[in-house]
Amino acid sequence: MDRSILYWRRTDTEGLERLDLRVGPGGVTAVSTVIGLEEGGYRLDHRWHLDGAWRAQSVTVERWGARGHGVLHLERAGTGWLVDGLLRPDLDRTDEPDLSVTPFCNSFPIRRTPEGAGASLALDTAFIDGPALTVARSSQRYDRQGPGRLRYVDLGLSRGFEADLVVDGEGLVLRYEHLFERIAPPG
Repeated sequence: MDRSILYWRRTDTEGLERLDLRVGPGGVTAVSTVIGLEEGGYRLDHRWHLDGAWRAQSVTVERWGARGHGVLHLERAGTGWLVDGLLRPDLDRTDEPDLSVTPFCNSFPIRRTPEGAGASLALDTAFIDGPALTVARSSQRYDRQGPGRLRYVDLGLSRGFEADLVVDGEGLVLRYEHLFERIAPPG
């Protein structure tokens, strides 16, 4: 099993994430903690289970902060999603969850975006607002700009938002324009 510890810092506000990523023959797991100062300050833990093709099977998000404590759980159910155990028909045929407070989940569609400048992948997502612990359907597109470079285009809830992404060889975000950059601990 391959294990990586990744850190991202927010570039638009004060915030830091530590993600423990494990990739093995049975799939991918990730456990992360995000500390942010927006929304009155919060701590948000998220736990992912992905299959071997990096398709999310479930995610649990737990938040503590000014809005109190809350937990949200999404689980793939055929072509749809269960949210806290209840089927959400409005999320039917959404491809992946997209959690607002981390660039980790961008890796799922990035890894499926065809190679070569000009290639694109459009998808519907179950967008999770981390601080609010809400889920809504949204749409997005990834456009390949060249090796390790993509353009993110929001086609849904934040229509008009676009950002350049730089990724490593595994499709994990190094820099997400306006929002995140990967950092290494000192030493």
